[in-house]
Amino acid sequence: MLSKEKLARINELAKKSKTTTGLTDTEKKEQALLREEYLARFRGGMRNHIEGMKVVDTEGNDVTPDKLKEIQKDKGLHGR
Repeated sequence: MLSKEKLARINELAKKSKTTTGLTDTEKKEQALLREEYLARFRGGMRNHIEGMKVVDTEGNDVTPDKLKEIQKDKGLHGR
């Protein structure tokens, strides 16, 4: 996750962008870079979370999709 300072800066820029003065070109570039960094970290965290999942049906059978099992096998997850 991003630092508290970067998250605060993202929020500050978002708030300023909604004012009548708006953002300068430099601030727009900064905002775009911060958003991209945020999204990259979010996507990475989500990917790690999903890749670590094991799907089980109501009867207790492992029904994890084969594609996900292959990823987990390559990463050495779930003892496979």
